[in-house]
Amino acid sequence: MNAIVSVTQDWGIGFDGQLLVRNRADMRRFVDLTMGGTVIMGRLTLESFPGGPLKGRRNIVVSARPDYEPEGVEVARSPEAALALAKDDDPDRVWLIGGASVYEALLPRCERAYVTKNACEVTADAWFPNLDEDDAWSVESTEPGGVTEDGVSFEYVTYRHVTRDEAPRKPFIGSLLSHRTARSRRT
Repeated sequence: MNAIVSVTQDWGIGFDGQLLVRNRADMRRFVDLTMGGTVIMGRLTLESFPGGPLKGRRNIVVSARPDYEPEGVEVARSPEAALALAKDDDPDRVWLIGGASVYEALLPRCERAYVTKNACEVTADAWFPNLDEDDAWSVESTEPGGVTEDGVSFEYVTYRHVTRDEAPRKPFIGSLLSHRTARSRRT
């Protein structure tokens, strides 16, 4: 499974249920990458789409609401249930598309994160984890994007989830301190 997201410089992704940056090139890229695949999203993300479920894709929506059964989607009552629904799909064609709580729950299960980085900061109430500060992720590639109609420059950065063997090792003293802290909590 992969994640796909558009972020601002402070990793903001949305405000009041809407994307932060209008970016037609990014939307075309989103369609190109996800078309024909499976998209997993939260209820609010689905409800933010003016045309309803995304055409040409299998739509799986995470919602704990027992009465939530919109047309054109499969409803999973938890993130784990969403994974179970997509278990037989090609993992390279399964896309985690938001919102923040779904990203938080399932991002550790993703192999890659396709991030459009917009060179701006705007008011946000939802964020994506800062992968640049997370040792579990490394930059696989960076591609120039362009400039939006509103004058915001952007680039495409693909992150790869690093296996434990590939992760940078902590200094020995840090390991000792972590072990001592964990041990002292048990007493």
